Amino acid sequence: MRIGELAGIVGVTTRAVRHYHRTGLLPEPPRQPNGYREYSLRDAVELARIRRLVELGLSLDEVKDVLADDAGKDLVEILTELDADLARQEEAIRQRRARLARLFEQAERTGRLPAEAPVSPELAAVFDDMARASAQVPGPEPAMAAKERQLLALLETGSPGGDRGWFNGLMHAFRADPAAMRRAYDVYARMDELAEAAEDDPRVERTARAIVDSIPDEALRAMRLPAAGAEEAGDGFSDAFFSDFAPAQAAAVHRAIELLTERAG
Repeated sequence: MRIGELAGIVGVTTRAVRHYHRTGLLPEPPRQPNGYREYSLRDAVELARIRRLVELGLSLDEVKDVLADDAGKDLVEILTELDADLARQEEAIRQRRARLARLFEQAERTGRLPAEAPVSPELAAVFDDMARASAQVPGPEPAMAAKERQLLALLETGSPGGDRGWFNGLMHAFRADPAAMRRAYDVYARMDELAEAAEDDPRVERTARAIVDSIPDEALRAMRLPAAGAEEAGDGFSDAFFSDFAPAQAAAVHRAIELLTERAG
């Protein structure tokens, strides 16, 4: 048999056969005087078994172990490991579908998904509250509110399962106390006003104190505030964070951190 006939019988491509040759999975038969490979029925049997093992989900290295006479693992052991791996994948898919279902439910309930989606159900609920609070405020939503949603989505994504006590406290406070959301929107409006202001504008201090007053004690207790002088030293994230603000806005946040450090002390 020529390679095309072999591939056709087993139901694979000639490219796959050549790949199995290159990886040592399928021995390459000697070439005939005319330069063509001549395959036997035994080659077809081996190739068919390779295909069946690959379709089970085994990697080519695992298939090689199964076919090798001196394999460290027998087929039952490899298939047991494969079954456990498939079970893990199945659970991961179940969780992903559950998240999708919650997103569909949210879209059906609110008529839309936030621009930052997908996020956790807890953060999505906070975003819903923000949308309701924004609807009660005259005029367009403060630009700082949209920036806050982006930051919250980033922080939630960047610390899954990590030190999130302050984050969870903030989410709980927003949900449990309607006044907390109103205070937050007051801060957003004040920060917007600083977009074109000078760093020594008197509103900087007032905005900093409003930021401090808007942070619930529950979240503050779980925060890791920078030690004295550490904030000025900066790091990559801090530099990027503050560079995203106008000078007066950054000054207000810096001052708020000073006030929070004093309050925590």
